[in-house]
Amino acid sequence: MTDPLRVAMLGATGRMGRSIVALLAADASGVHLSGALATRSDPAIGQDAGSFAGSAPLAVVITDDPRRALAGANVAIDFTRADASLHNASLCRELGVSMVIGTTGHSDPQRAELEEVARGLAIVLAPNMSLGVNVLLRLAELAARALRPDQYDAEILEAHHRDKVDAPSGTALELGRAAARGRGVELQDVAEYGRQGSAAGSRARGGIGFSVIRGGDIVGDHRLIFAGPGETIELAHHAQDRSGFARGALAAARWVAGRPAGLYSMADVLGL
Repeated sequence: MTDPLRVAMLGATGRMGRSIVALLAADASGVHLSGALATRSDPAIGQDAGSFAGSAPLAVVITDDPRRALAGANVAIDFTRADASLHNASLCRELGVSMVIGTTGHSDPQRAELEEVARGLAIVLAPNMSLGVNVLLRLAELAARALRPDQYDAEILEAHHRDKVDAPSGTALELGRAAARGRGVELQDVAEYGRQGSAAGSRARGGIGFSVIRGGDIVGDHRLIFAGPGETIELAHHAQDRSGFARGALAAARWVAGRPAGLYSMADVLGL
């Protein structure tokens, strides 16, 4: 009999953490929750992780000690914050625990630090874990390659709940990178993150624009528009709930366990 995959959930009391813990509680495919981490000030510390996530008890107590949460784990799934994910990645490398990072908002230096950690640890880093979004990213690159930037303007619109702290979202930025790859340019050279007043001037040819909405409990909406002469092409993904992201995170956890060190993406996981 194959030993069960033991997963530590880092950020267990957040929106995604609860969804993944609940999915693990119902999972019968040999994936078990082995530890659950929350921040030190979280009132859920000491509670049963399954009960807190709205599922059956799991006999896993939420802790604020990363080493305790990672004890016995094969893979850690991280949905925390950018700075915390760096600390967690370094600890996972020390303990030999593979990692899935769905945390977003990493700066360029922070991403470089994760790339360095990945020299000694298998990490799947993805701003969005859903199958649909990752297919969308591939379609975005193909569309951008076919639609000339001097004729088709690219605009990305995204919407999330009021408590999301990074903007644009990691998925929106990844959409921008996909479109930029299709056009053979770097996103940082063509991105337009804000327009206000007449001083903004007319739209630059070849630019990739971003618009951000924050409000209510919107799970996540992303839309890429190519506006050209006489026609508009739209690629969109709308998340009804977080279950798709949670299933994708578990698929990534299964895939990364036992992999050689390296920084992987959901495209690797899904064979795209």
